[in-house]
Amino acid sequence: MPHVLYVRFHPAPGEDVYQGLLTLLGELTPVVEALPPDAAFADVRGALRYFGRDAAGLAEIVRVRALARYGVDCTVGVAANPLLARMAAQEAQEPGAPASRGGRSGGGSGARSGGGSGRAAGSVRTVPGDPDAVAAFLARKPPIALPGVGPATARTLSAYGLDSAARIAAAPLSTLQRILGAATARRVHAWARGIDPAPVTPNAPARAMGAEHRFRHDELDPVRRRRALLTLADGLGVRLRTSGQVAAAISLTVRYADRSTTTRSRTLAEPTAHTPALTAAAYALHDALGLQRARVRSVALRFEGLMDAELASHQLTFDPADEKSRRLEAAADRARARFGISAVRPAGFLDVA
Repeated sequence: MPHVLYVRFHPAPGEDVYQGLLTLLGELTPVVEALPPDAAFADVRGALRYFGRDAAGLAEIVRVRALARYGVDCTVGVAANPLLARMAAQEAQEPGAPASRGGRSGGGSGARSGGGSGRAAGSVRTVPGDPDAVAAFLARKPPIALPGVGPATARTLSAYGLDSAARIAAAPLSTLQRILGAATARRVHAWARGIDPAPVTPNAPARAMGAEHRFRHDELDPVRRRRALLTLADGLGVRLRTSGQVAAAISLTVRYADRSTTTRSRTLAEPTAHTPALTAAAYALHDALGLQRARVRSVALRFEGLMDAELASHQLTFDPADEKSRRLEAAADRARARFGISAVRPAGFLDVA
């Protein structure tokens, strides 16, 4: 029976609103897994009998309360496990996708959320629990639609004719192991059959800080977008070092002219507050999106997994350039502390719009 909700909020809420939305989910079930900055899992298995509704009915309650209290709509995927629930929500965001219980379809595709012109943003999409329904739902999904399968793995599978979840599921595991390696093959083979043993794990959202740059006009120039990322990373790096903290992960959110968004995250090699390392990670996330002709309204960086700098380890290096960079950064921080935040800026600094 479907009992897992994947809830994607849009427009992407601020930190205070996001905390309120998590509390809202907590009114239905204590089993809530935060996926900042704009999503969460909820296992409502124990709430079905209490509320006298199925999981899709509880998803509608979430939508109504989120709209009423915070003015935030949401797309909800409902399924028997987190993998299928996430995929259901992604499908519900696609133009023309069917919605259950009167929900509306809209938004972009893939990892994008939000609504394009003339389409409502929120919807509820349910994947029934019986194996035939799961197989039908997955049958024509391309490899990239499976959460956890990246572009490189998807291209490799497609090159061998495994261009749909149905074909991956039908392929012998030994064949997949020769193509992908043993561990990856086992995971992908299970995902293609709709199997996800990972439970919804209750957690608190990691300590985080973020900032956003809104362009004066929809921005097509990747150089100016990178300058904006440099500006954000530099400002957040200063805030981290001033507060004696380091970040363990970074996420980039790009908002487009049609109000849809794309969010990508990565864990840093080591927790850090070093601006060049933070900037390099932001650039890598941006470049991986391949935004050749995208009209970008804003970019936002969020540093997650914050911890005290004294508790974090740092890999020593014999690179003199790295040592010099860190000494210069410390000197710049002292200048900022004495003469103001704008006393020292990167050469590519972009004035706030």
